[in-house]
Amino acid sequence: MTIQIFNQTNNIITDYENVLNHVFSKITEEKALNIIMINNEHMHQMNLQYRGLDKPTDVLSFPYEESFIDVLGDIFINLDYMKQQALEYGHSEAREIAFLAVHGYLHVKGYDHHTIEEEKEMFEKQEAILKQSGLERNHD
Repeated sequence: MTIQIFNQTNNIITDYENVLNHVFSKITEEKALNIIMINNEHMHQMNLQYRGLDKPTDVLSFPYEESFIDVLGDIFINLDYMKQQALEYGHSEAREIAFLAVHGYLHVKGYDHHTIEEEKEMFEKQEAILKQSGLERNHD
């Protein structure tokens, strides 16, 4: 799968780009995906505008309409939030950014987690993709 990565932060994202290119190279998909790195403030504004939630979040996904033949959609990842979550969960930033990107990708593909059944299906797919890339969750 082809991904386009855009950096709208002051962070150097070379390591993140390498991780994401590795993860998405394992996915067979004809369409491309845009991944946009943003900061806490930008994400807060987007979350308020699009979801009515007056707080930042970790990832937002926006699928494109069917008329866009070559791109599935956009995934916005909050790098500030991602780093904080990696620390809280006790795993690497590489694992956390891969998790958020794959989670966003599955949302773009139409998966969701509103019910227990949907959550189980989505999370199983998520973990399978991460495991294939060597970034599965440590269950210690």
